[in-house]
Amino acid sequence: MIYPISKVRLDFPTLTKKINDNKLIYFDSAASSLKPNYVIDHEMNYYKYEYSAVHRGIHTMSREATDKVEQVRRKIANFINAKQTEEIIFTKGTTEGINLVAYSWGRTFLCPGDNIVITEMEHHANIIPWQMLAKEKKIFIKYIPLLPNGTLDLSKLPLLIDHNTRLFAITAASNVLGTINPIQDIINQVKNISNTLVLVDGAQYIMHQKVDVQLLNCDFYVFSGHKIYGPTGIGILYGKKYLLDIMPPWETGGSMIKDVSLIKETTFNYVPWKFEAGSPNTAGIIGLGAAIDYIQNIGLKNIISYEKLLTKYAFDILNNIPNIKIYGPKYNRISLISFNLGNHHAYDIGSLLDTYGIAIRTGHQCALPIMNYFKVSSMCRISLAMYNDYFEIDKLVDILVKINKILIN
Repeated sequence: MIYPISKVRLDFPTLTKKINDNKLIYFDSAASSLKPNYVIDHEMNYYKYEYSAVHRGIHTMSREATDKVEQVRRKIANFINAKQTEEIIFTKGTTEGINLVAYSWGRTFLCPGDNIVITEMEHHANIIPWQMLAKEKKIFIKYIPLLPNGTLDLSKLPLLIDHNTRLFAITAASNVLGTINPIQDIINQVKNISNTLVLVDGAQYIMHQKVDVQLLNCDFYVFSGHKIYGPTGIGILYGKKYLLDIMPPWETGGSMIKDVSLIKETTFNYVPWKFEAGSPNTAGIIGLGAAIDYIQNIGLKNIISYEKLLTKYAFDILNNIPNIKIYGPKYNRISLISFNLGNHHAYDIGSLLDTYGIAIRTGHQCALPIMNYFKVSSMCRISLAMYNDYFEIDKLVDILVKINKILIN
């Protein structure tokens, strides 16, 4: 099948925007992807014609809105192959999903002397919650180190996992280096060593690769809707039901209760609603469901194949620019590339590209341990998505060559 890039680009209205009379080239999808009309229309239709509180009323509008929310829950369960629909928890995003596990499971089941293993390539969202938990619960954090090629030194894994390791938290793909970690092999290895639980940060992986949580045998999997062409403010925590059943709520209020009394002890709702206190982001949930539909209509396999070719092309052509330093492996990466151009600051490169209408990410990418490892303060990052094309990559390279000459002179 020939990938329908022209049709896909027409589906994303933001791509018609001009900056300084230049047609927008959006290379910042790893930070947040653009939204297709299909998603925008579904959210707008809810606000216009279907708006009502969910799980709150017996009237038609409330029941219909509630049905839509629960249909999306089933859709997400199918999309990542969860065993049960109840294993899908709606959150604000990846960050909240990780914090939910840290504060609910971690505070309940961790004891002084236990340890958690993470890696040196994690996003801050998969570092700081565990650091705070370690201080509170008097546990230890151990780290799998990076290698110069941007992969993890997995030979250290058997040395780090021990009988006191309660959780292993790892990103499926680095938001800086693009590295795709061999998650299934890693999880198998961890499970063979101990009964350690595994949490996978899928924020960067979910839009680029197929996810099967049963095949992975992970205990928790988190991702954000806005990374996968859906709205902001909505995300998913997948957890094995037996774990969710024994975890206490971390946020309290409406919807998450079965009974409240001023005399007797409050009893909590069943999973998943036990973890969804208050009014949910109904429009965001509906938008996320629409994003899943949109992806499946194009075909995830088609998107993966196209992005793989596009990324290889971008890597090869960028690598020909004088003074460029590309970080991370050449192969087995998702469609993002971080680089620096000579000794020029990433902010300077990003600002100059912006004058030509090219949007990239610059800075420490919320991954300061990676910056420290490579002894840089910041990097430039381009991230490609289903709507980018070869012309845009050629334009980027032309402008980078021009910028390089300007800054040298």
